Amino acid sequence: MAEVGSPSRDLKKRHRSTSREREHHHHHRSHRGEHETKNRRASPKRSQSPDSKRRKDDEMKVDESDKRTNGTSTTKQVPLSLEEMLERNKKEQEAVAKPKFLTKQEREAEALRRRQEEADAIRKRNEELHERDRDRERRDRERRRRDKDEQPADRGNADEEREEAAVKERYLGIVKKKRKIRRLNDRKFVFDWDAGEDTAVDYNPIYKEKHEIQFFGRGHIAGIDLNKQKKDQSKFYGDLLEERRSEGEKDREKARLRSDREKDERRRFDERHWSEKDLDEMMDRDWRIFKEDFNITTRGGNIPHPLRSWEEAGLEKSILDVIKLAGYKEPTPIQRQAIPIGLQNRDVIGIAETGSGKTAAFLIPLLAWIRSLPKVERSIDADNGPYALILAPARELAQQIEEEAVKFGKHLDINVVSVIGGLSREEQGFKLRLGCHIVIGTPGRLLDVLQNRYLTLQQCTYVVMDEADRMIDMGFEADVKSILEYLPVTNQKPDNEIAENTKDFYSKDKYRQTVMFTATMTPTIERLARTYLRRPASVYIGSVGKPTERVEQIIIMCSENDKRNKLLDILDRTFEPPIIIFVNQKKAVDILAKGLIKKGYNACALHGGKGQDSRDLALQQLKQGQKDILVATDVAGRGLDIKDVSLVLNYDMAKTIQDYTHRIGRTGRAGKAGKAITFLTKEDSAVFYELKEVLLESPVSQCPQELLNHPDAQNKPGTVVTKLCLHFPNTWSLRCTIVCINVFLPNHCDDLRDVIDTMFKASHPNVSETRRQHLIYSLLDMIEEDRDKKNKQDTDETNDEEDDIDLAEKTERDGECKLCGCTQRITIHHMIPKLILKRMRNSGKESVDVAKYLVEVCRPCHNEIHRIWPHSELAREYQTVDMLLEAPAIQPYLNWKRKRERTA
Repeated sequence: MAEVGSPSRDLKKRHRSTSREREHHHHHRSHRGEHETKNRRASPKRSQSPDSKRRKDDEMKVDESDKRTNGTSTTKQVPLSLEEMLERNKKEQEAVAKPKFLTKQEREAEALRRRQEEADAIRKRNEELHERDRDRERRDRERRRRDKDEQPADRGNADEEREEAAVKERYLGIVKKKRKIRRLNDRKFVFDWDAGEDTAVDYNPIYKEKHEIQFFGRGHIAGIDLNKQKKDQSKFYGDLLEERRSEGEKDREKARLRSDREKDERRRFDERHWSEKDLDEMMDRDWRIFKEDFNITTRGGNIPHPLRSWEEAGLEKSILDVIKLAGYKEPTPIQRQAIPIGLQNRDVIGIAETGSGKTAAFLIPLLAWIRSLPKVERSIDADNGPYALILAPARELAQQIEEEAVKFGKHLDINVVSVIGGLSREEQGFKLRLGCHIVIGTPGRLLDVLQNRYLTLQQCTYVVMDEADRMIDMGFEADVKSILEYLPVTNQKPDNEIAENTKDFYSKDKYRQTVMFTATMTPTIERLARTYLRRPASVYIGSVGKPTERVEQIIIMCSENDKRNKLLDILDRTFEPPIIIFVNQKKAVDILAKGLIKKGYNACALHGGKGQDSRDLALQQLKQGQKDILVATDVAGRGLDIKDVSLVLNYDMAKTIQDYTHRIGRTGRAGKAGKAITFLTKEDSAVFYELKEVLLESPVSQCPQELLNHPDAQNKPGTVVTKLCLHFPNTWSLRCTIVCINVFLPNHCDDLRDVIDTMFKASHPNVSETRRQHLIYSLLDMIEEDRDKKNKQDTDETNDEEDDIDLAEKTERDGECKLCGCTQRITIHHMIPKLILKRMRNSGKESVDVAKYLVEVCRPCHNEIHRIWPHSELAREYQTVDMLLEAPAIQPYLNWKRKRERTA
C-alpha cells in the first residue's frame, strides 16, 4: 500500500487535474470556433488574420500533445496559465476587431469556397437524412416492441406502488394534504371531498379485474339493466371474434356493417315527403304515395312514372315557355300521367272526369313530336296531309280544341285547321289545300271531306278520339270506323312487344300512335279500343263516371208548373255569371230564353237546331261576359270549357245519370268549387235510384228525405222487383221475398214458381186463379229477361245485318201448319222469347238445339198459342212440336179447328 503523499498518488492527482483542464480548454476552444464561424458568415469579405493562423497552430500543437498523452508516451504536459490565456484572448479579439480588406480575386475565391462548403454541407445533411430515414421504420418497430414489452411491467409496478401508498396512508396515518389554491372569484369557504374518502377506485387486482360471467345468450344477471348486459356480452363476443377472424373475414364484416349503416340512413332518408326529394331520390314507395295523392290509377305494362313538374317532362325550352305563357303552372293529374306515356309513343286510353285538362294531355306530346322534325321537312310535308287527326263529337268541342291548339301552335310554327259542320265545305277544303299539320273535326264533316278528296291521311301518324263514348252515343260509330279506314296501314303498330318500343318516338317513321279519351268505358268503347289500339296504357283519374267532389248538388222536388217560379227565385239570389240552364227540348230552350229576356235577364240560347254562326255567337258572348245566362240542351253538356261557371241549373232532369254527370261537370272545374241545382218531378222516376246513389256518395251534397224515401228510389230500374211493384205496389214483404228468390234460386224455375204462388196466395187471397197464374208467368218472364240482359254478349249489339230469327218471324209462305195441318200461309212461332233464343244460338254450345223452339204454324194457331200459354211455360214444358200437340190445353182448340175444316 502506498503512503500518504507518495509520488505515485501526486502524479495521479496532477494527471486528473491536467485532464480536467484539457477538457475545459477543448470545450472553450470549440465554443470559440463556433463564434468565429458565425462572425465569418456575418462578414464574408474579411479574410483570416495572422493571429488567427497562429491560434490554429497553437491548437494543432495542443491536439498533438493530447494525442501523445493518450498514446504510449509519458511526456509531462504543462497547461497554459491564466495570464497566458487572457493575453492570447486579448490578441485574438484585437485581431478580429482590426478590419482587413481583400482584393477582388480573394473575395471571389472566398465566395467560391463558401459555396463549395455549403454544397458539401447540404450533401452531407441529405446523406444523413437518408440514412436516418432508412432505419426509422426499424427503430420505430423496435421501440414499439420495447414499449409494449415494458408497458405491462410499468403498469403493474405503478399499481403496486399506488396500493402500497394506500396501505401506508391507511395504517401509518400518513395523510398527504394537497395545497389548496383559492381563486380570486371563489368563495371564502370551499368544502371539497377528501381524497381518502373516494372508495370508487380499487387498486387490488383481484377486485380491479373482475371476471365477467358469460351466459352465451341463455341467461342474465338479476338487478342489472338487461340492455346493458346484452350490449356488454355482444361486445365480448365481438372482440372474441375479432381476434379469431382472418383479414378477409374482417373486410367482409366491415362491408356488412357499412351496408347496414347505409340501409339505416336510407330508411331515415325515405321518411321525407316526395316533394322534398330530387327525382333520382324517389323510391317506389314515393311514387305510390304520389299516385295516391293525385288519385292516379294505371293499367298496362311498362308505365313510366308521372310528372312532378313541367321541368321534369323532358320537353324543349320553346314548348315549356309556351306552357307557362298559356298559364299552366302545375300539370293536372291526367296530364301528369298521360304526357309521359304519350312521349313514349304508347297508345293511351284516358278516363278522367270533366274539366281535368285532357286537351293539353294529348296536345303536348303531339307538339313535342312535330317540333322534333326538321322545319324544312315540315314545310314540305304540309301539302301531303296532316301529321295528326283529332276527332270530337260536337262542333263546340272541336272549336275549343282548335283554340287550345292555336294557342300553342302560333308560337311553335304549327298550322291547325278545323273541319266542322255548319260552315262552308269549300272554304274548309281551301284551308286544307294550303297545308296544315293538325286537323280537328267532327266525324260527319271529316268523312265528307275525305270522300270528296279534300283531305288525305297518307302521312297521318297521330290519331286522337276525344269524348269517344259521346261520339258512339250520338251514332257516329260507323263514321268513326270509316274515317279510321282511311289511315295508312304501313305505320300501324303490330300487336306484340314492338308496340311498347319507345326508341323511335322523335322520328318521322315511327309507328302510328292512337289516343282515346272517354268518360266511361262501355262495351262498344272497349271493342273499338281492341280494334284500333295496340297494347294501350290505361289511365284512370278520380272516380270514373262520377261527378266531381267539388260540386254541391241541390235537389228540389216540385211539379212541372212550379219550375218557372222557383227558377226566378234562384236567379234573384247572388249568383255570379256565367250561369248555364239545361233543358231537354229544343223548343223549350227558345221559350225559356225568351221568357228570361222579357223578365230582364241577359240570356242567350244554344241547341242543335241553331246554325253554326248562332251557336258560336252564343258561346262567345257567354265567355266574353256579354251574356250572363246560357239556356241550352245537352249539346253544351259535354266537353265545353267555360271558365268560372258559378251555377248549373237542370230545369229538366237529364234522361240518364251519365248526362246528368256531364251537365253538372260544367261547374267546379280546374280545382274550383261549384253548385248544381236540379228540379225533379215524378216524371223523372227512372233516374231516382241512381240519382240517390250519386248524392249519397258526394261529400258536399245531401239527399232530400222525399227522394230518399221515394218507392222508385229503393230499387234499380228494370229489375224484377221494380216490375212486380207495378202490379203489387203496397206489398213490401213480397218485394223482399222476390229479391231473395231471384238471388238464391236462379236455376230452379219450378221451385221459384211454387214459392211465388205460395206468396201470392198468402198476401192476395182475393186474386182469382187465372189472374194469379198470369202474374206468376209474367214474373217468370221478367226474371228470365232480366238475367238475359245481364249475360247478353256484345256481339248481339254489333250485328248490323238483320238476324235470321227476325227474318224467320217476318217470312210467310205457303205450307202445312204443324198443329192443325191446314195449308194456309204459315209463319214461324217462337216458343221462347227471341232474346233468349239469340243468346242460346250465340252461346256456341253444341247441346243447344235452337231449331226445336221454332214451330211453323198458321196465323190462327199462332194467336191461340199466345193466348193459352206464356213463353216461359211453353218453353219449359213443350219444347218440341209433338209435345205441343199432346198438350191438354190445346186439344179443344185443335178439335174445334179440325171440325171447322171438315165442315168447310
